[in-house]
Amino acid sequence: MKLSNFQLFEQIVAIVRKDFLLGMRRRASFAAMLMFSLTAVASLSLAAGGAIIDENLLAALLWVVIFFAASAGIAGTFEDEATAGTLATLKLYAAPQAVLFGKMIFTLINLAALTIFLLPIFFILFDCNVAQILLLAVTIFFGIIGISGAGTLTAALTVSATMKGGLFPILLFPVTLPIFLPAIQLTEAAFTGANFSAEFLVEMTAYDLILIIVASILYDYLD
Repeated sequence: MKLSNFQLFEQIVAIVRKDFLLGMRRRASFAAMLMFSLTAVASLSLAAGGAIIDENLLAALLWVVIFFAASAGIAGTFEDEATAGTLATLKLYAAPQAVLFGKMIFTLINLAALTIFLLPIFFILFDCNVAQILLLAVTIFFGIIGISGAGTLTAALTVSATMKGGLFPILLFPVTLPIFLPAIQLTEAAFTGANFSAEFLVEMTAYDLILIIVASILYDYLD
């Protein structure tokens, strides 16, 4: 039976709420993202030894940390259901699209919280100035949307893999690479205040939409 838009929305909200309550109870995935990001930024800062780092390299380092910190948390998106053996039951009582978008929205919320935690630490340890705060915020927003979409689908694909910890970032990186390339350029422009091409934002937005649409189509065919 085809669900109405309101019923689909209700199911998405219910899945986000379920994952949020489980996350508050366990905190494992979010704690892994926070600890990885904190350790990575602190280690990179110590390795730099107070040297002045080019803004392009700083932008790349920021997105590298976001990517691997996200990988540490998103890989277990379906872990609770897979461990308890309730993933099939969840798909039975909720529409596949509701499961996908519920997980995707929850992942996006986690990544938003991660960046809010990470950015001040990154700016302080690397003595980084931001000339265009709005540009940086928009760039990170569209960047984590793409990571959330690609990461949720990749987590669904690898949920039954025996070595998902190593397989997940290998599969995720090539899918998200088209996001990182313009994101690094835009982040550098946000740091320096230089002029930037709006085409980069268009590319990120278009690729985010493509990722979400493809994930929506493919998820229906996953067992």
